[in-house]
Amino acid sequence: MKEIVNCAAYAEGKRIADVNLSDVHNVLKEENQFVWIGLHEPSEEVLSSVQQEFNLHELAVEDAHSAHQRPKLEQYGDSIFVVLRTAQMNQEHHIELGETHFFVGDNFIVIVRHGSSVPYKEVRGRCEAAPDHLKKGQGFVLYAVMDFIVDRYFPVVHELEQDLEKIETKIFKQKPTRETTEQIYDLKRELLEVKRAVSPLVDICNRLMRFDIRCISEETRPYFRDVYDHAVRINEMVDNTRELLNSAMEANFSLISISQSEVGKKFAGWAAIIAVPTMVAGFYGMNFKFMPELEWHYGYYVVIFVTLLICVTLYYFFRRSGWF
Repeated sequence: MKEIVNCAAYAEGKRIADVNLSDVHNVLKEENQFVWIGLHEPSEEVLSSVQQEFNLHELAVEDAHSAHQRPKLEQYGDSIFVVLRTAQMNQEHHIELGETHFFVGDNFIVIVRHGSSVPYKEVRGRCEAAPDHLKKGQGFVLYAVMDFIVDRYFPVVHELEQDLEKIETKIFKQKPTRETTEQIYDLKRELLEVKRAVSPLVDICNRLMRFDIRCISEETRPYFRDVYDHAVRINEMVDNTRELLNSAMEANFSLISISQSEVGKKFAGWAAIIAVPTMVAGFYGMNFKFMPELEWHYGYYVVIFVTLLICVTLYYFFRRSGWF
């Protein structure tokens, strides 16, 4: 797969030329231009070339190569290093997380994709179609890609909410099962992964809006408020879904407990009914010579009738009280 997806120079909001990675240092000497490079799971060799061309800090490059980083924003001199987590649903209806790393300087932005993530060709096309915005520089590109990443969390969270609705339907309209409990735990785990990915975005956007970061122009900072609002909304959606999921789990356990109690009542009721003939048989099976009605001609039939009458009476009262 192609490691260098795109490498181009921009001036006044317009794409002026495609650039080879080895020639980037020549473009950076020009004023009022910036370079936008897109990389997909680059090798150590490619990242070393990028580091040399843009004079990037070795710790940031090491993080970009190893991936598996938490969402964060770190500043190294006049450049910043931003890590975001991407999310999308796979065919098995499970969340796949990836990473996108940003190196942003005075006249460049390098975007590195790792793992499950859609290409940012659509974002590049939208930016190039709006030169009035793109001429704001690499800060606007950072905003556009961040906004694209955050917006893709909405359908993911919506899918998780639909999964919760299906679980609620199973809990309240079907018999509680162990499978339902397993589904609840799986959904809780996926919500926790989304929470870990989205929660740091609020702080990242705050820093991009309020801190004096040289490579982000003053006119670009207000755009990050839009990303901040979206991140807050997603966090609230995730928190609400997690609360409802906790309530669903409690309801599931309560219904299981009620179901077990109902079964226990039935066992106790039948045990009481069966105890009557057992007790009568026990009395008349003691082999005493002198027992009431032992030699009466109708004694056997009376005992059977009375025993059945008591059993039916017990069954009636148990049924009336809701035990059966």
